[in-house]
Amino acid sequence: MDPVRRYAVSLPGPVGGHRPVTVVVVRWTPGSVDGNSVYTDDSGEFRVTIDAAGVARLLDADTGHQHQCLHAVPRPHPRSAA
Repeated sequence: MDPVRRYAVSLPGPVGGHRPVTVVVVRWTPGSVDGNSVYTDDSGEFRVTIDAAGVARLLDADTGHQHQCLHAVPRPHPRSAA
């Protein structure tokens, strides 16, 4: 089965900050960690694994985000989004 190629990952703002979430679109890479596919943003600096339940886990601890488990939503392929 082909993996989902793109996800939107929600990054909450600081606790008590009352700031809207930031959404990062990540794309599938051929890599994997602990059996889960690795996804990255366009810059390659934001890297996550995403499990079957739609939970994204940060791979790089120095991203500045305090949350380690993030919500990921599958996104349609750009060509099929019409």
